[in-house]
Amino acid sequence: MNYLSYHPIDVVNGQGTRCTLFVAGCEHQCRGCYNQKSWSCDSGHQFTAELEQQIIDDLNDTRIKRKGLSLSGGDPLHPKNVDAVHRLVQRVKHECRDKDIWLWTGYLLNELDEQQQAVVKLVDTLIDGKYEQTLADPKLQWRGSSNQIIYQQPLR
Repeated sequence: MNYLSYHPIDVVNGQGTRCTLFVAGCEHQCRGCYNQKSWSCDSGHQFTAELEQQIIDDLNDTRIKRKGLSLSGGDPLHPKNVDAVHRLVQRVKHECRDKDIWLWTGYLLNELDEQQQAVVKLVDTLIDGKYEQTLADPKLQWRGSSNQIIYQQPLR
């Protein structure tokens, strides 16, 4: 998996202070996407074991009260990302028990395959659906267009 950027302190992508990872790779290629450079799976940098450990360490750093991890992109549930994202969320759930996980995907909840569903079961907040430029609304919280749905665990 490749990633575009990692922000150890982020207050924009989810509730509270968070660690945010923007992965590379998105097959949705939504019209009006603000992050078109994330479409290619080859963009950015290789996601390494060192960065994964840094994320865990940052989440557990008591000097800054972080609420959790946000995963965006690109698309964390892209077929080329789902294995690495699954490993990461499993580690966060095991090693950072008091942290929540938010994930944005262009896929719809009811379209996810078995592998993607395994990731989503570990996520606390899921925002699904492609960005629809004609439904964009800057007043929406945590999503760009009104077709996108915010699910809280248990996902329903």
